[in-house]
Amino acid sequence: MIKTEKPLIELIDEHLQGDLQDLPVFNSVAVKLQQMLVRRDFRMESVIEMISEDQSLASQVLKVANSSYYAGLSSIATIKDAIVRLGAQEVANMAMMASQFEIYQSENEYLNQSMQKLWIHSLSCATGAKWLARKIGYSNLISESFMAGLLHDIGQLALLKVLEDVHKSKEAKGAFSETLINEILDRMHEEVGYRLMNSWSLPESYCNIAINHHKEEFDGNDILLNIVRLSDKACKKIGKSPHPDSSISLISSPESQYLGVKEMVLAELEIVVEDAGELEI
Repeated sequence: MIKTEKPLIELIDEHLQGDLQDLPVFNSVAVKLQQMLVRRDFRMESVIEMISEDQSLASQVLKVANSSYYAGLSSIATIKDAIVRLGAQEVANMAMMASQFEIYQSENEYLNQSMQKLWIHSLSCATGAKWLARKIGYSNLISESFMAGLLHDIGQLALLKVLEDVHKSKEAKGAFSETLINEILDRMHEEVGYRLMNSWSLPESYCNIAINHHKEEFDGNDILLNIVRLSDKACKKIGKSPHPDSSISLISSPESQYLGVKEMVLAELEIVVEDAGELEI
């Protein structure tokens, strides 16, 4: 009997069956920190202990704290110093950011390029969302805006990791078509991101953004969703996106209308995402 090759989309679906926690997309300690802080029943000692148990992560967090991304801070030598100076939520965000930086890499040249572009987009979107939340008066959403922006496209990373597995296992013959991969990412990443974050019990607000950040119909009263969507569009307009589109009008977007953002602030937002520093650790 002749063995027929399965379509790529079918292979991807097979890899996405079952527990998505098996996908190498999150650092478990970084996720547990987010879960702990959402419950708001943590002690500083617990955060220090959790990070310190993973020496590699602790080292990465300190590198981030002392990197150009946080330029202007005097040297931070310990996790405790970082928490005292920046707060537990900011350090938890650092842990997620540092661990994600390491994950957006592949041995496959094409997939690695795709992951690197996606990483730059995600970090720029996170930076823009954090800035925008502060600028328009939602100081209570600053940390959440950063994390939601960082993780909004996590479904794309998950799919790229699945494609990496398919390539390594030689289940699919020949090179991947860029057109086909982009079509798969565009069509599937929101649902996959939602399922992935649910499987890790991440906050519902992040899960909601993962599945709704491109939908034409969305909740205009969801401030966090609108902040991330607007930052995402700013990234797309200035070219820091897998699918850049310089024709986007931010002032005409429903997100800016819902948030009541003025044209001057939108111009500043474009500059913020353009200048968003690349993380080097």
